[in-house]
Amino acid sequence: MKTRVLMVCLGNICRSPLAEGILKSKVNSDEIEVQSAGTGDYHIDEKPDKRSIAIARKYNLDITDQRGRQFKASDFDAFDHIYVMDNSNYKDVISLAKAEEEKEKVKLILNEIFPGENVDVPDPYFGGDHGFENVYQMLEEACEIIAEKLRQK
Repeated sequence: MKTRVLMVCLGNICRSPLAEGILKSKVNSDEIEVQSAGTGDYHIDEKPDKRSIAIARKYNLDITDQRGRQFKASDFDAFDHIYVMDNSNYKDVISLAKAEEEKEKVKLILNEIFPGENVDVPDPYFGGDHGFENVYQMLEEACEIIAEKLRQK
């Protein structure tokens, strides 16, 4: 049975598609499935932001096959681990949880690097290209830790 991981941000076009692509590149797809979603419904069925595609391509990752979708309560049943990009996403996702075991699946992704500090991955959407590079580097580090933890299971 595959372990299933969901990456969540606001629109599912910048941060979570990058996190999905990065983690996919670090795990065995026969054992671990990675997807992404957004808490908002702004970009359903859209490709990731062109700047996310470009930064992923810079690091030899192709995320062009991804399409935006909205997080739904049934994702708690479908996924083993849910990593959110910021505290606002965390609140939005947790608000849909019906049980404590669902809430326990949800973690801020940068707590993998900074345990217990609840640091946000900044949303690069309204910033320049440099913001996407910074976000990529943060997610790369966090996903390396997540991949290692998943390999140990």
